[in-house]
Amino acid sequence: MNEQQILLAFGGIGAAALGCQWLAWRLKLPAILFLLLTGILAGPVLGWLDPQEMFGPLLMPLVSLAVALILFEGSLTLHLSEWKEIGSVVHRLVTVGALSTWAVITVATHWLLGFDWMLALLFGTLTLVTGPTVIVPMLRVVRPKASIANILRWEGIVIDPIGALLAVVVYSFIIARASGDGLSHSLLTFAGVIACGSAFGIAGGWALGQIMRRQWLPEYLHNLATLAAVLGIFIASNQVMHESGLLAVTLMGMWMANMKGVDVRHILHFKENLSVLLISGLFILLAARLDLNALIALGPFVLILLLIIQFIARPLNVALSTFGSNLNWRERALLAWIAPRGIVAAAVSAIFAIRLDEAGHEGALLLVPLTFAVIIGTVVLQSATARPLARLLKVAEPAPSGFLIVGANAPARILGKALQQLGSRVLLTDSSWENIRASRMEGLPTYFGNPASQHAESHLDLVGLGHLLALSPSGELNTLAAMRFRHEFGHRLFALASSQESRRTDKHRASGEHRGQLLGSQPLSYTKLASLLGQGAELYSTNLTEGFGWDDYQTLHGERATLLFARDTNGWVHVVTPESSLKPVAGWTLLAVIQPS
Repeated sequence: MNEQQILLAFGGIGAAALGCQWLAWRLKLPAILFLLLTGILAGPVLGWLDPQEMFGPLLMPLVSLAVALILFEGSLTLHLSEWKEIGSVVHRLVTVGALSTWAVITVATHWLLGFDWMLALLFGTLTLVTGPTVIVPMLRVVRPKASIANILRWEGIVIDPIGALLAVVVYSFIIARASGDGLSHSLLTFAGVIACGSAFGIAGGWALGQIMRRQWLPEYLHNLATLAAVLGIFIASNQVMHESGLLAVTLMGMWMANMKGVDVRHILHFKENLSVLLISGLFILLAARLDLNALIALGPFVLILLLIIQFIARPLNVALSTFGSNLNWRERALLAWIAPRGIVAAAVSAIFAIRLDEAGHEGALLLVPLTFAVIIGTVVLQSATARPLARLLKVAEPAPSGFLIVGANAPARILGKALQQLGSRVLLTDSSWENIRASRMEGLPTYFGNPASQHAESHLDLVGLGHLLALSPSGELNTLAAMRFRHEFGHRLFALASSQESRRTDKHRASGEHRGQLLGSQPLSYTKLASLLGQGAELYSTNLTEGFGWDDYQTLHGERATLLFARDTNGWVHVVTPESSLKPVAGWTLLAVIQPS
């Protein structure tokens, strides 16, 4: 490929990745499904994309580095405080459960597809992993209960390096078997990978944590330093002991996530964005390398293998792992259904298949299409059915449509009760005990404390909440809350206008990006809202009908009404801002502060 074609390919991959992510967001399905289909269409079907020709010998090293970064980002979310609640189940899932899955897949692959035992063992290790690249997007869509989500997330991140490690051991055994010292060589490889990966990972995590804690680097360099450190640790560990890098970067992330005095949230946000980019590109590239003829040649036994993985291997894994736990049968059923395979299986299978084929192992190249068949099958089936199944089993969280209200003062309580009457979940937070007590007397859920505190980080229950309403009389607290919850709520941040902010010059005023959107069809400050309510204005809820529509509502109330919220016919509550262009119709409910005539 010439330079122009390579640039076009990069641009096409970027545009396709964005389109797949957007389509997944619109359809509420994991993006991996669309990324795989795009890669297959662009590669083997239409012949537009040839990753091997595009990257040459750089393809597999780039894939390895990308997988390392994805694993590190996932391990940054592993806090040992959660292990107390779900440790035993996750421990079994990645040990006893993983061994049972490995055994079932190995036997089924050998008998159904005629793979020799060594290749079947290797395929079993490749497909026993789930992985954060598929679990996390699926959890965003399925939204199961926190206990189930935590178990699946921990399992996906921990099992990835374990599966890769087992694959390395089996691969080493296959290669060493020809020289007659297969067992001893495999045991030495296993011990070496564990020791080397642990040493490099813990040392790297401790060193980077010390640099950040002692502020030896400015904050704007933390992301760059972390990226360089992860790649450096991965490469160095692999240089000392082949294939130990995945374990090293996973332990490095876990060490930093649990290190006292080290705040990794800003790094985590950067790595999450980077992971979306890497996952999108990797799935398209690896799917484009798929040999469809080899996949079709495997015949209908592939479907039987998929059914065995879905209905025998995974349920057996969960049954062994949850025996004696506090999980009920509904939670166990959902755990037994969700186990999609992801990027690590695709990447590692591609790497080992090439190496075994070069070593003269017959049938090794079939590992790639068979692995992709399992990935596609599990992702498609579980993406389409996991959310309805979670609802059927009644283990799904409510849609994040509720409101976190900063401030439990009188105006905030009035708005909170009105939103409750519209059917929305609300949670009021305040550091004033008098305000919290008054809210509880009125039946409003509360959190006593600063929503931006470290305690709130661990104890504030955001289940079902998708909006922030900053209604505190303190403009600084409203701005701080909007900045704190931007990652959780995105653009759904709303605040009262600050009378002090309006009198400040630009260099003393917080930017609109940090303050959030202004609440109300006409900007309301806390002082103005409290004054209106004190002078007889009331919060009215009005249902629009065919006989009394939006135009009639505006004619009746005019500028006396400041519209705050509008609930549509689907039950979704829209927050009104000065820039809103809502056109309510019959069946909508409007909530507004209306001044007396």
